[in-house]
Amino acid sequence: MFSLQQLLAATPLGVQFVNVAQQAGLNAKTIFGAEQSNKYLLETTGCGVAFVDYDDDGWLDIFFVNGTRFETTFPKGSEPVSRLYKNNRDGTFTDVTAKAGIARTGWGQAVCAGDYNNDGHVDLFVSYWGDCALFHNNGNGTFTDVAEKAGVTTRTKSGLKRWNTGCAFLDYDRDGHLDLYVGNYIDFDLKTAPLPESGPCLYEGLLVACGPPGLQGGKDILFHNNGDGTFTDVSEKAGILKKQGTYSLGVLVGDFDNDGWPDIYVADDSAPSALFKNNHDGTFSDIALEAGVAFGADGKTQAGMGVTAADVFGNGRLEIFKTNFAGDTSTLYRNLGNNNFEDMTFQSGMGRNTRFLGWGASFLDFDNDGWPDVLTCNGHVYPEVREKASESGYRERKVLYHNLGNGKFQDVSLEAGPGITETVPARGCAVGDFDNDGNLDVVVNCVNDVPQLLHCESTLKNNWLAVKTVGVKSNRSGIGARVFCKPEGEHQQMDEVRSGGSYFSQSDLRVHFGLSKAKTADVEVHWPSGVVDKLAGVKANQVVTVVEGK
Repeated sequence: MFSLQQLLAATPLGVQFVNVAQQAGLNAKTIFGAEQSNKYLLETTGCGVAFVDYDDDGWLDIFFVNGTRFETTFPKGSEPVSRLYKNNRDGTFTDVTAKAGIARTGWGQAVCAGDYNNDGHVDLFVSYWGDCALFHNNGNGTFTDVAEKAGVTTRTKSGLKRWNTGCAFLDYDRDGHLDLYVGNYIDFDLKTAPLPESGPCLYEGLLVACGPPGLQGGKDILFHNNGDGTFTDVSEKAGILKKQGTYSLGVLVGDFDNDGWPDIYVADDSAPSALFKNNHDGTFSDIALEAGVAFGADGKTQAGMGVTAADVFGNGRLEIFKTNFAGDTSTLYRNLGNNNFEDMTFQSGMGRNTRFLGWGASFLDFDNDGWPDVLTCNGHVYPEVREKASESGYRERKVLYHNLGNGKFQDVSLEAGPGITETVPARGCAVGDFDNDGNLDVVVNCVNDVPQLLHCESTLKNNWLAVKTVGVKSNRSGIGARVFCKPEGEHQQMDEVRSGGSYFSQSDLRVHFGLSKAKTADVEVHWPSGVVDKLAGVKANQVVTVVEGK
């Protein structure tokens, strides 16, 4: 048996991801649908996870969304609930779900974070099949679900339960108050939902859950924050209902055309994806088709799941990365500027993996060399597949691509440690530095299994810098702020403070930059309000808090 130090020394990567979930105390299983075979599509999607500092102590806590089952009646008090774990700052976590008042059972989907009422405490929105939850952070370690009062339960007049999916807070009109985008998958009703044998619905000869093709797609929602703790549904007025595709899953917000206003990219399953350009007047236009981000390289629709963005080429523009179904590749869209993108999947070296079914996806500079790498968390959608020879199995390993800094990516999955190669039925994943050691870690929510907490262990001794934003005129979380980092003697990097993304998940709101060997960096924060803050010669290896205008 080799020690970790021997393993690290033996790999040219110098980085290993090790699953420390059990030691950390993250042992509660996520329950989501039946384990052996699924009747309904709802049982397949799984749910997300958040790295979020809910008590504002500078250490990332973890929130896992949970699901339930159709066939099982759980004894009162033992129903599966979403769970909140407090970071003990020693590598372990304590389950504070009951104390925090955040326990809720149901078909949970996504989680996104943001301080929607600017009181200095980060709140959580959790989407569900049915009524959504808006957990207001009371600032004393407890939360109150104010979704009904705030008008964001997503309830319909007809009584049909919406199947809400990916979500993100954003300040689309830059008024200093966080608005909310909620994706919707299909109009799902147990009474009318098709069963595997009614199709029959087949995958490689196996009877499986039906859909989404042939089923009525759901309609996404945009809520405008009224600034008084309530929201108004402005989906129609804003042009969201004119979206060309349907079956929304991952939701990603970013200023893709560098005009200072947040745009919205939505990964659609088996339909064209959407890119909502912000028109600066409260409306959006879906320009995905002309921008080149609606389809795959062959012009066909893809089964879009997870989405993430980064300045891959170091030129100040955000690229889009999307995970897709087995038999397809993940997709990398290069941002050419002027709302034009080019599918760079094969040129970049990301076209080699077609066996995996991708869900969570995140850019992360795992070796702190200043170039964003990308991780996908995978697992088949149908438990019936199990270990079928023609597939990678229901449980799948992750894929980690190393950014070589020249537009090319190298698949380093098999060198990156047991946390990457261990097979699990992964769904949502989030990125953040939970032990504040400067290396980015990953938390993964799995279907009908315990979670993973992948600790990044590195011998490279590269430097880093993290930026926490506190808005004053802009929203308090600084969501939508664009952060530039120019390490001494290195290329300039850029990222944004982002709510939502990946697959149904929330990564750390602090923006992380690898500095390679640079000991200082110049930092600029461009706030949604238009204010620009500049910090020269910031010392490496720290979290720096930037308060807007100060």
